[in-house]
Amino acid sequence: MGTRIGYLGGMIKHILFATVLPLLAGGCRETPAAERGATSDRSRAAARPVVLDDARLDVVYARAGALRPLRSLLVFHRDSLRRERYFSGARADQRANIKSASKSVISALVGMALERRHLRDVRQPLSELLPAETRGLDSAQRAITVEDLLTMRTGLQSTSFDQYGAFVSSRNWVQHALTRPVVASRGEGAPMIYSTGSTHLLSAVLTRAMKQSTHAFARRSLAPLGIRLRPWTTDPQGVFFGGNEMRMTPREMLAFGRLYLDGGRAPDGTQVVARAWIDSSWVPRTTSNWSGNAYGYGWWIREAHGHPVYFAWGYGGQFVFVVPSASMVVVATSDPSPARREGEHLDAVHGLVDELLAPPGASP
Repeated sequence: MGTRIGYLGGMIKHILFATVLPLLAGGCRETPAAERGATSDRSRAAARPVVLDDARLDVVYARAGALRPLRSLLVFHRDSLRRERYFSGARADQRANIKSASKSVISALVGMALERRHLRDVRQPLSELLPAETRGLDSAQRAITVEDLLTMRTGLQSTSFDQYGAFVSSRNWVQHALTRPVVASRGEGAPMIYSTGSTHLLSAVLTRAMKQSTHAFARRSLAPLGIRLRPWTTDPQGVFFGGNEMRMTPREMLAFGRLYLDGGRAPDGTQVVARAWIDSSWVPRTTSNWSGNAYGYGWWIREAHGHPVYFAWGYGGQFVFVVPSASMVVVATSDPSPARREGEHLDAVHGLVDELLAPPGASP
């Protein structure tokens, strides 16, 4: 059946957004200063068909080769992998820590759990989903919904940025995230408070609802894509980290992006995630206070040369860009170590995507 609360409205808003709501560029990290700096100029021009010839690819890859932190760049366009290159000794078989880009994977898993009716709908509150963990908490915490977690609109103090160390060093990550002070309203119309704790709570919800670990659920669900997802970090209670530390090869990241480009279908035709969930995930539901960037269900949203660009973003420059209007997926991985100039590097990676989408003769 696949129908869940918000799907129809989500698709309508998605259509409106694609035609009239171009947005700023930006991203997702643990460093607010970098997020502020990682913006690109927006274009209000109508989208034009993308002509991606070898000459343009040569220009883009020449620029990519000059980006010292960059480790891979893959460009998929119109049913073929047009170019794949690795830098600074990186190899195709090396798994990258995709950092917060894993939040988009967690969002996909939530959609799968909804489709299989292990979750009722996105309005289901934590008081029902994590009754033991929320017992005794204030009504504000107990009323937080799946949608609030997906959109970072819980109203709770962030567990990211300068609060991240305390979060991951706590004895119980779920309790730590749930017991942050209430600093804003929650839900529709509430401000976005970027917090990795929100997606970790989703991992705990999935673990409870699916009666298996997030890793086991993800490994089985993503297998039709050729993704061999290995175990990653768990919290002290054994819940797999929801929102960081997941590892994929660049080609596996590309397979995940292609899943969304292809309406939720794997190459063998298996419907892995509902198309309605993808449409709903790409509705801009809130905005980052740092970058002005739109955010849906675990996906960031911007615009370039009239094309809506949806992307998973991880700290240091781990990206999966999906551009349905151009039939394009772009994957980039980077060395996250030189974070001092992270904003500059992230702008440069966005610039590569902009150049790929630019009409002939136009500047990126």
